Amino acid sequence: MTPTRASAATPSRSRAGTAGAGGGRRGDVLAILRGSRDALSIVDIATRLQLHPNTVRFHLEALVEAGQAERTEHPRTGPGRPPQMFRAHRGMDPAGPRNYRLLAEVLATQLAADPDPPARASEAGRRWGRALAREMNAAAPTVQQAVGALIRVLGDAGFDPEPDTVEGQPQIRLRHCPFLDLAETRASVVCPVHLGLMQGVLEGRAAPVAVQRLEPFVTPDLCLAHLTTDTSNVSSASASAGSVA
Repeated sequence: MTPTRASAATPSRSRAGTAGAGGGRRGDVLAILRGSRDALSIVDIATRLQLHPNTVRFHLEALVEAGQAERTEHPRTGPGRPPQMFRAHRGMDPAGPRNYRLLAEVLATQLAADPDPPARASEAGRRWGRALAREMNAAAPTVQQAVGALIRVLGDAGFDPEPDTVEGQPQIRLRHCPFLDLAETRASVVCPVHLGLMQGVLEGRAAPVAVQRLEPFVTPDLCLAHLTTDTSNVSSASASAGSVA
């Protein structure tokens, strides 16, 4: 089942290279540091920018905290403490632009080229889910505890999950897809990854409940995960493409 929800989203790119430096005065301070071959003092920068030293100090502290600037050792040449010296961080800008959507597209395209994309994608999701489960309490949970933990995992991942029960069987209503752009073009990969993630979390905790299938886009704003407390035949069935309805 393919999504019917249209998306106007574009690749999300952080503006932190400039905005992360604060733009304005902070960006000017960072530009001065990057343009100098030598470390500069607060007074040096304040003089060049015609700013009060306290203003420069404030922006330098923020740049150091953001990993865009660093303090350097300066030998004492006279009485008193040597001035604090700063230079731009040497290396890739840790607050520079990001484009994780491009990486997701590359990986999804590779999975889609596999002879059995749903199976490969589901297994990738299960491994991810098992890794998350290892970070949780090792004790085997009750059904309620297991579903609650899965809800928290899905919430952290951005699925906006809601627990539900239908005819005595638990369900999870997913109100948001954090990979919506890709789900519209690579549903055969993205949806099985989500299914495998949920299955892996529960399997990794030896939970007495399992995700039987994932029903994508039941309505334009809802995907539905069907859970079962009868886990005897879920593992083998859930790895197949048919487990994503």
